[in-house]
Amino acid sequence: MRILPVHFTLAVLLGLSGCATTSVPANRFMLPDSQAVPSGGPGADHVLLVRAPRLAHYLDVDGIVLQLDDISLNAARQHLWAEPLGRQLERGMRARLAKRLGDTRVLRDEGSQRDPDALFLRLEVDSFQGRYDGLAVASGQWQLLAADGTLVAMENFHAETELDDDGYPALVRALGRSWDQVADQVAAIVSRHR
Repeated sequence: MRILPVHFTLAVLLGLSGCATTSVPANRFMLPDSQAVPSGGPGADHVLLVRAPRLAHYLDVDGIVLQLDDISLNAARQHLWAEPLGRQLERGMRARLAKRLGDTRVLRDEGSQRDPDALFLRLEVDSFQGRYDGLAVASGQWQLLAADGTLVAMENFHAETELDDDGYPALVRALGRSWDQVADQVAAIVSRHR
């Protein structure tokens, strides 16, 4: 009787086990663009710096979150964000505000710009998920700060959008529309405090 080398036997077993289990590729999603126009140029009257949002811990994951009932949450394993959600929300908010505030340069706050007249937008996102009743929900709080750190305005936000269809593509599109509503709320207050 011939004994096969351990390496060969192990390789064959791993190969057979790979055939027995099928791996489904993950679907990756990006929030839809806001179709923004370019932000105001160097001669724009105002500057708004947007800080990266602070996400609730359960949202800071790769999987798109679904709220299954009043207390249960599930992060999808096969339906993932293509890049971190916080980055998408920050970029999306800048683009949406640039579209709504045409006379304002809306920039990412990287800590190096020190325009004494700039306003800073800070976001905290408590929910950004699909809900069991067919709604895409975005909620949290935003704060508008002067360059010296003085609080100019602060409000809670809550936006709900009904899904047009079943499935994750419809959910991601509806979440994008909920983020549009949040941008509308923020832009209305920012325009009053410039």
